Amino acid sequence: VQLQASGGGLVQAGGSLRLSCAASGRAFGSIVMAWFRQAAGKEREFVSTISRNGDNTRYADSVKGRFTISRVNAKNTVDLQMNSLKAEDTGVYYCAATSGPYLSTYGPSYNYWGQGTLVTVSS
Repeated sequence: VQLQASGGGLVQAGGSLRLSCAASGRAFGSIVMAWFRQAAGKEREFVSTISRNGDNTRYADSVKGRFTISRVNAKNTVDLQMNSLKAEDTGVYYCAATSGPYLSTYGPSYNYWGQGTLVTVSS
């Protein structure tokens, strides 16, 4: 599976951004998708994940109520709508995929990773 993330940029605190991840190379409906992020000098952390058919989602407590993950299997894309952004949301955001069935929050559970897109939130 090849993953290409896009949509990052510079935004003021309180603003919004929408990230998108395009997948290719495998039946998109057979893979669980997720977003992780990594701030400078910190470990990568889980942000959100979505089930194969989009019916189930999980979020990190830090983004719950502000971020929304969605997918369109017909377009092989998964999006992350980020609202009410805070300075602490700054980092490189990675989309990830796994052929496993679980909505894991654990990075090593994911077999495939995109190249990342930088989100910078100015305070």
